[in-house]
Amino acid sequence: MSRPPSGHRVLRGVVTSDRAAKTITVEVVRVFRHPKYGKRVRQKRRFHAHDENREAHVGDAVEIAECRPLSRTKRFRLLRVLARSAGEVLTGAESAVGPPPAAGPPPAAGPPPAVEPPPAAEPPAP
Repeated sequence: MSRPPSGHRVLRGVVTSDRAAKTITVEVVRVFRHPKYGKRVRQKRRFHAHDENREAHVGDAVEIAECRPLSRTKRFRLLRVLARSAGEVLTGAESAVGPPPAAGPPPAAGPPPAVEPPPAAEPPAP
């Protein structure tokens, strides 16, 4: 996609919803130190972004850029998809991230092993 004009915010986040037509919801996490206590604080914000080609899906890491208002809630547009979610296979230039992780070995077939009951306790001696 194209570069944003200078001065426009560019944010990175994860797509949390892609159900609306040409709109994605992106959650951006900001980590900063608390000014007084010094503890690291995680702050989450959700933004609606325009996805013209419907290329981003739930779980994808994306980059969005600020733009003119496109609707009541949309003020960002999708710049590019940084990484796909684990369930998708990429083709061509997008495969720079790598293939999805391999699944573990398949479960063994057959009935479960029989479990024997514990031995009965002997009565105490008089």
